[in-house]
Amino acid sequence: MISAGDFRKGVTFELDGQVYTIVDFMHVKPGKGAAFVRTKLKNVVTGAVVEKTFSPTEKFPEAIIERKEMQYLYNDGTLYYFMDMDTYDQVPLNYEKVEEAIKYLKENMFAIIKFYKGEAFSVEPPNFVELTVTETEPGFKGDTATNAMKPATVETGATFMVPLFVNTGDVIRIDTRTGEYMSRV
Repeated sequence: MISAGDFRKGVTFELDGQVYTIVDFMHVKPGKGAAFVRTKLKNVVTGAVVEKTFSPTEKFPEAIIERKEMQYLYNDGTLYYFMDMDTYDQVPLNYEKVEEAIKYLKENMFAIIKFYKGEAFSVEPPNFVELTVTETEPGFKGDTATNAMKPATVETGATFMVPLFVNTGDVIRIDTRTGEYMSRV
């Protein structure tokens, strides 16, 4: 059991038969009245975000989320297949479960799959990925003086904002937590 007074970002718990992870929280101590905890919760299965307030003494069962590193194999049009490298079992996931991560993943890359009670519900890409730029406007020598950015499409089909000096064929490093360009490799 976890009490609302111990809430921190990333903590998962069960509430009304659903599993939530804490996106944001704030302990509030008003000048008059009892203290409370204001939270922003994300349903780990549906992805819906809700805001709720709790008394710091309320207790909830902690949800155990299993994290397993798996290899992304391929997409057959509707499902995305990941393989457990220990058992060689393949796990097919639909687009809703891989939506946030798939723009960073190439075939044969590794990702963290999150499971709750044996059911996969989310994919987490590595913190940094290196992807080849497949399409962007040409850069010019000396385009480094300003912080101007331009769109670039990478091999996964996603588009990121990159500095003007990045050209088609360059390999770039992307921070998957923010979706921002880090450097040219």
